[in-house]
Amino acid sequence: MKLSELLKYFKGVYIFNESVEIKNGYVGDLLSEIMRNMSSTSILITHQTHPNIVAVASIVEANTIIIPEGFEYEEKTIEKAKENDVNLLKSKYDIFETTGIIYKKLKEE
Repeated sequence: MKLSELLKYFKGVYIFNESVEIKNGYVGDLLSEIMRNMSSTSILITHQTHPNIVAVASIVEANTIIIPEGFEYEEKTIEKAKENDVNLLKSKYDIFETTGIIYKKLKEE
C-alpha cells in the first residue's frame, strides 16, 4: 500500500514521500523491541514522540511513523525526521483503532 492511501485517514505532520510502499506494521513503545522486530517496509505505530524514534526507524531503514490519540511530536523529532527522510503521521484514534485501520487497508491490497 502506498502512504498516500493512509493520508486519507490520518494527518501528515511531515511527509517527504507519499509514494512510499508500506507492507506491514509494528506496534510498540520499547525501542529495543522496535529495532528487533521492524523491517524497512513497516509503519511504526507508537506513543513515543521523542527524536529517538526517528533514529530507530532509520536504523531499520523504515520511513514512516504514526502516533495515536492526537499526541504531538516534539519539535526536535520533526527536525530529525526532515534530516532523515522519515514520514511522520498522527491519528486522532486510539492505538487499537489506528492499528485496525492500517491492518484493514493492508489486507485489502
